[in-house]
Amino acid sequence: MKLSIPSLILLAASAPTSLAFAPVSISPSSISTISSTCLSAKKATKKKKNSSSSAGLKGFGSTTKSSTTKDIKVPIDRSKETMNFYSYLEKAGAASCLKRVALGFFPFDENDTNNGLRGVVALQKINKGDVIIEIPYEAAFNLGKESRDPTLPGMTLLQEYCAWISGEERSEKKRDLGPYLSVLPKFQTDELGSTDFFSDEALDMLQSPIIKDETLARRSKSEARFERDVQPMTEISLGMYKWENDEAITEEHLRWASWLVTSRVLTVQGEAGTGDAFRLMIPLIDMCNHDRDSPHVLTGRAVPGGTLKVIAGKTVQAGEQINIVYGGGVVGNDRFIQDYGFLDFSEDANLLTAKILLAKARIVEGAGATNGRPMLMPEDERERALKALDETTVEEDVSMLEANKDNMAADVRSALEYRIGIKKALRKLGYGMAM
Repeated sequence: MKLSIPSLILLAASAPTSLAFAPVSISPSSISTISSTCLSAKKATKKKKNSSSSAGLKGFGSTTKSSTTKDIKVPIDRSKETMNFYSYLEKAGAASCLKRVALGFFPFDENDTNNGLRGVVALQKINKGDVIIEIPYEAAFNLGKESRDPTLPGMTLLQEYCAWISGEERSEKKRDLGPYLSVLPKFQTDELGSTDFFSDEALDMLQSPIIKDETLARRSKSEARFERDVQPMTEISLGMYKWENDEAITEEHLRWASWLVTSRVLTVQGEAGTGDAFRLMIPLIDMCNHDRDSPHVLTGRAVPGGTLKVIAGKTVQAGEQINIVYGGGVVGNDRFIQDYGFLDFSEDANLLTAKILLAKARIVEGAGATNGRPMLMPEDERERALKALDETTVEEDVSMLEANKDNMAADVRSALEYRIGIKKALRKLGYGMAM
């Protein structure tokens, strides 16, 4: 995730942007009513996932099962995997967090009665200025120094994940990340909302040649990395890069791992004065969902003995979801749909992208940012992007969505929703769309 917060030491996400805290597709075996002081042990009825729902397209944290009863206001995740994760945090020195927060289930929107979105929930009142989450630096997974290529740390993460999922024996000296890895989004679940996994039809439905070009370039980079660095190692070492049941991995596994990096990793500054910045996966913090209006602050340094924190920007009540701002509040839906795999339906998320297309804002993330510096989109690129959007009117797009949304593939529907939002924002900014 990318959180551009100049006043803080925690910079936020590496590759390109990434909110990436969050999301995960899981199947809780039991959840309980929230307690203001601790996790209670009440079990709840499990319900089958609605087959029409699509993991990952509405935000991080989509679940395969959820449970609600009349007496459960905020369902708490008490699945076996998550309880092991809580124990992992406790052993890693983050036990104090579990008195304040836990993983819970929230509705995607007002129409979601199944609480399909997993996120972080407050277990007690937390006053403004107090610590919400505090994770020791040693509990984070350091994927190396910051760079603009997510496939390299993606390869490191994939190797670690394969060692865990294949049941490879761990030496006593090597840290067991299994409890943390087990609660990350599973392969072929949440990442399917990202354009990196869109069909050709969905990429064309975006009416965004710039997003399509960047997506195809990332895929080519993943394919090259797999052929050059991953596949040869599977042939040299029989035990390396093995999936479950000795299944061989593919380039799509590397693309998935690279998406995990893009959507979840925070770029955190190292020792003061060194200029170093490191890609960290920070357990629990990276499970916070996105809210553009969240006032909470992230801070910390990637140094031995340091801590990585979320500080309350306002008083939080028990049962309230703990969200953070993905992309530092300076990126729009062109980045969310690529890097995180969901759309932010707030007006600002579309306006930010529309302003870039009209040269009223600079590109701060992705291929358009030269050497990481904010840049105005070149005029020829803007003309190409606007011409593609002008192929249909927003009214035509809305009619298409209303007529076909129940029969559309999830990625195609998401692409259509994206372009509708951008066209409405462009119109609000005074751009005359084709009529």
